[in-house]
Amino acid sequence: MVRIKSTVYAHKRKKRVLKEAKGQWGNRSKRYKEAIKSLIASRQYAFYDRKKKKGEFRSLWILRLNAACRESGISYSRFIRGLKLASIALDRKVLANLAVSAPEAFGQIIETAKNAPTLKAAPAQSAGKAEKTVAPAKKTAKAKAKA
Repeated sequence: MVRIKSTVYAHKRKKRVLKEAKGQWGNRSKRYKEAIKSLIASRQYAFYDRKKKKGEFRSLWILRLNAACRESGISYSRFIRGLKLASIALDRKVLANLAVSAPEAFGQIIETAKNAPTLKAAPAQSAGKAEKTVAPAKKTAKAKAKA
């Protein structure tokens, strides 16, 4: 069999890896083996941070919504609860954009959330100690037989 040399392809592969590792510190950008290790690690961080970025944006939207709600005299949690009760299906991204770009429209949404029908709450207990209610004891089989 004729031996096939892969020098052209190996050279292309090494060039591509070193080009991708360009700008990294020390041997990471100059030696092929170090560059591969570095690229594997950097790709793992990139994957992790793409997932993390979504949570960071959600936190940012919640912060913006909380600030806008507090200006209108309602807490964030009561605002979100009011939206659910009023059957308004807007996500936090859209609400945060409305709060920043269209405050008057956001104000109307806040008023809708404030005036949403609430669930019937349990009767309020007295300010003192709450009374304990004791359930009647169940009769055992022996007690039933005696009666």
